[in-house]
Amino acid sequence: MGQKINPIGYRLGISRDWQSRWYAPSSSYADVAHEDIKIRKYLKKKLEMAGLKEVDIERTENDISITVRVSKPGVVIGRGGTGVEEIEKEIKKLTKAKVKITAEEVKSPEMEAQLVGDYLARQIKRRMPYRRVVKSRSEQYTLGSIPLQTLRAEIDYAQIDCHLLYGTIGIKVWIYKGEKTI
Repeated sequence: MGQKINPIGYRLGISRDWQSRWYAPSSSYADVAHEDIKIRKYLKKKLEMAGLKEVDIERTENDISITVRVSKPGVVIGRGGTGVEEIEKEIKKLTKAKVKITAEEVKSPEMEAQLVGDYLARQIKRRMPYRRVVKSRSEQYTLGSIPLQTLRAEIDYAQIDCHLLYGTIGIKVWIYKGEKTI
């Protein structure tokens, strides 16, 4: 019955940091959390072709600082920075706060679970026949070991849904990057 817990949530605060860093009083906490969700949805849709890994949101009283980690930062920045300005304007409509976006390049995209999962989903969408069976099934491909109980273990995890004409395929990617000193 193992492997039921999300390895990212299990390691939060120990060997992994939160993706949202801000404080809000209890009266406005839900509104701020919903704004974060809207921002993440918009960026995921807008930057799909840039290879979006993660979105870090840091808030102060009047400012929002967004760090976008992508495999192709040139797609985000655009010609002369026009891409970033366009995204900032759209997010400003959602939040009514001053927004600053920075794009960071992912050094090795083949070692990031989110990017590998997105790549697999795109490949499955392109190649129609997926085992030609519509019934429920589970397939697993493993190379090496993943120490799930070790909190020092740096494990990258992503869960991606691939929507097709004949149903939905769930893809889970676990990548063990070695141990991290705490």
